Amino acid sequence: MQPSTPNRALLQPATPVVVEADAVADAADRRAGVRTRAARPDELDAVLARFEATWGVGRGPDHGMLQALEHAGNTLLIAVDDRVSDASAAPALGATLGFLGWSGGLHVHSHMNAVDPVARGRGIGVALKLRQRAICLAHGIDEMRWTYDPLIRRNAHLNLVRLGAEVAAFRPDFYGVLGDAISGDDHSDRFEVRWRLDSPRTTRALAGRPVPEWRAEGGLALVADYEQVRASDFPLASRLRAASRAAFALLSDDAGLRVELDSVGDYVFTRDDPDREA
Repeated sequence: MQPSTPNRALLQPATPVVVEADAVADAADRRAGVRTRAARPDELDAVLARFEATWGVGRGPDHGMLQALEHAGNTLLIAVDDRVSDASAAPALGATLGFLGWSGGLHVHSHMNAVDPVARGRGIGVALKLRQRAICLAHGIDEMRWTYDPLIRRNAHLNLVRLGAEVAAFRPDFYGVLGDAISGDDHSDRFEVRWRLDSPRTTRALAGRPVPEWRAEGGLALVADYEQVRASDFPLASRLRAASRAAFALLSDDAGLRVELDSVGDYVFTRDDPDREA
């Protein structure tokens, strides 16, 4: 899988790490029943439609911005149904967008990852992330970063347990008031995560090995479905948000504390080595 022909000269040799990353991404594709790959220029409208269906019209990049990002060789990826033999007719079941950054070290910031609601639960979002990982490693980039709402438990599990990313910082109101189809008027508090793509932690996570029992020095219990609470009882969601801000303030006050997820899906604050085995 190559992001685009002009970037071939920048690819790293096919080291064992790169070969393994490709194999892991290919296996994720097979499990999800999709092919993840770089989006072609003629597929940008399909990518844009997938983003707009998730966040709302005008809540993401326009066609011209996608064109520029694709032309520059960023990770603009699409997931198409593997059961459709004609690639030009295969629907866009998922799409992801990442771009290069260098604040705090060279990395790819994985900004958007959207999956068709009718295809959720198949692992398409994970497959897209793993294809991004393979492309990054093939280009000598060993770290990805992104943000997620820390109150959404399923995303916390995906990021910290399934993929092996780590919480790097708490960013209150990172995007301001989004007013989009997902967040509405809620605060856009985010955890920024870093994914060390070839770390022992990532290797452990992708192999499905057990997560350590983290030694806790505090934490925060999560509701099972914060999005449902936000939609049905916004005052309660606001109280949960305020409580989380108070809890996460400890992380800013003590640089030695880190965030992990325990076996029941709640946050624990710990000083344990993130790379240790169970």
